[in-house]
Order: sequence, then C-alpha cells, then structure tokens
Amino acid sequence: MGRWLKAAVRNVFLACALTTGLLIITVATAVFFWQSTEEGRLPAKTAVVLHAINNNLVDLDIDITPPRIVSGGSSSGGAPSMLKEDIQIPVQGGGRVDARMYRPRGEGPFPIVMYYHGGAFLEGFGSIDTHDDLIRSIATETDSIVIAPAYRLAPDHVFPAAAEDSYSALQWADREADTFNGDTDRISVMGDSAGGNLATVTAAMARDRNGPDLEAQVLLYPLTTFQDIPLASRDIYDSGYYLLSRSVMYRARDAYTPEEWMWSHPYTSPLQAENLEDLPPALIVTAEFDPLRDEGEQYAERLHEAGVPVKTSRYQGVMHGFVSFYEVMQSGRNGMSEASAFLNQSQENQLVFHEEYELTVRETPQGIERAREQTEAFAIAAYLIGRSGADAISSE
Repeated sequence: MGRWLKAAVRNVFLACALTTGLLIITVATAVFFWQSTEEGRLPAKTAVVLHAINNNLVDLDIDITPPRIVSGGSSSGGAPSMLKEDIQIPVQGGGRVDARMYRPRGEGPFPIVMYYHGGAFLEGFGSIDTHDDLIRSIATETDSIVIAPAYRLAPDHVFPAAAEDSYSALQWADREADTFNGDTDRISVMGDSAGGNLATVTAAMARDRNGPDLEAQVLLYPLTTFQDIPLASRDIYDSGYYLLSRSVMYRARDAYTPEEWMWSHPYTSPLQAENLEDLPPALIVTAEFDPLRDEGEQYAERLHEAGVPVKTSRYQGVMHGFVSFYEVMQSGRNGMSEASAFLNQSQENQLVFHEEYELTVRETPQGIERAREQTEAFAIAAYLIGRSGADAISSE
C-alpha cells in the first residue's frame, strides 16, 4: 500500500511538472511569435499589449493590470485628494461644450493645465472619458488644476470648430481662474495625438490673439500636418497594428478638413506654419512604432529653428498612445513622469535647454525594470491564452 501511494504521488508530481512545463513553453512560444513583426522585433510587454488589443481580447482601455504579486501593486493613478468636477464651458458662437476638471484640495492658487484628448478629431475615437485616468494622473503628479474640454468633433463639426473650442476653453480658464483657485501666471497646454495638434495650435492662437500667456506646451505623439509629404514612419507603421492606421488618418482629414485649403492652414498643419516664433517652451514625446513619429520630431526641429526652447524624447519599443498605458507599461510610466516633471519645472521656472537641438532616445527598460516587464508580459500572456481557451470551450 505504501509503495502504491508513493508511486501515485510521484506520478501526480510528474504530471503537474509536465503540465507546468508545457504551459511555460506554450506561453514563451506565443510571446516569441507576437514579438516578431515585419517592422522589427517588439519588446515582450509591447507585443502582449498589442496582441490583446488587435485580437479584441481586451478593450482599448487595456484593463489587464497584472496581479499585485507580479506588479507589486504599484499604480500612478489619481489620489483621493483630487476633486473631480464635470462642467460646461462657453465657446465661440454662443454654444457650450462639456469639460472635466480635476483640482487639488486647498486654497492654491494652483497651476492650470489645459488637456486636449486624442482621438483623430472624430466622434467615437476619443473623449474625456477615454482619457480620464490620464487626466487625473497629470493633475496628481503636477499638483495642478487640469481642465479637459470635450471639443466638438467631426464629421458634424469641421475645422475650425475643434481649434476654436480649444482656444475658447483656454480663455475661459484664464477668465474664471479665481473661481477654482487657479493661477493665471502658470497656465500650460498639453495633448496627445490629435489633442497634441490642438494643444500647439491653441498656443499659436494665444500668441496671435494676444493671450493668455502660456508657460509650456507638452505634446504627446502629436499630429502636426495634414499634408501629403514624405514621412518614413507613416509608410512603415501605417497598418493600424500600432494603434493608428493610414485609413484612420485619411478619414480624419476628410472629416475634419474636408476642403483642401484647410490642409495647409497653420491651425491644422503647424509643421508647415510660416511663423513658429514666440511659442511657449515645448516637450515633444514620440514613439518608435508610430506613424506620427517623424512629423512630431520634425516639428520639434522647426520649433528650435524658430527660437522656441524644446526638448524631444523618442521612446523605443512602444507604439502610438503608449503613455495612456502607464498603469501597464514601464515606458508609459516613464513618459508620464517626464511630462509631469517638465510641467513642474516650467511652473517653477527651472527648465534648462541645450543650445543645440537634441533628440533624446529613451531606450527600453533595462535591469530590474526589464525583468519586471518580462515577468508581467508572461503573466498577462498566460492570462490571455487561458481566456482564449476558456472562450473557445464555452462557445462549443
């Protein structure tokens, strides 16, 4: 009886070991293939996130935060000390748009950051709700009032509606700052993708229309031109796998700027604007695997040539929109930290720039951060594979 029991225990142990080994091999093989693309080899975390999104295994808000035992339970999300308020802001023409405000508790006055969300200028592609975590995190990291207007979207509202709404929101914030403890001497603009376009366009409008004065502009992977010009990144990464496709860019152009003269307007295509002087200091963040990479970096060079202090950071191994994934990706956390630090330094008049233009390349996480990214990637991959198997079984 003892021998039989020992043999049974040994067989169970061997079966568990074989099953675990097969699972590890399966996950490792899957991740290896997900990392392999025609455009280059992706870091494991980027590959897993993109696989999940492109195969509709998770929503685009990437609600697949690793378990606390893997991630350590860290998160850079907002804190309870931030007050959230949904408001309405008057815009040109007598209408009003919705907006979201996060502000610190206390008397202030606090710096003001106008945040313009991305989403290709199109209804259904982005909103203050899809960007809520990002907006809240910026407010928390910078101890600032962050106001995000829900500017009007195409196709119902074409250029210049979004630009005018963005500028009207800035004017409103400057005019009403006393009512929410805002500091009008410390106002900045920030945005991602299409919102990055609107942020720098709003800065140009403020310059052209006598204010308000701005401390800084932070542009995350901004769209800077509607014109058809040679841009290698648009040709290489335009499939849509990296979360922005050429077809969506054309759709945005057709909907937001339906007349060709609009494509060359300085308030749609700042990259081709004749005058870029006297704009606020800028931080421009780009991503390696992003169709908008090259135009963002070219815009940074043009700002520098116009005498605008500018810092440019390209994050390697990540895709369009990566900062929005700051709760899952280390590079996203790094991008969020860099943007927040730039705003904090601008608010304290501590920004330092090089005389020569410099593109800083931020390499993929190394050392302990790389090990953690790899571990989290495999944990998420195992979850996705298990979920796919369970879905397949339940559908039979």
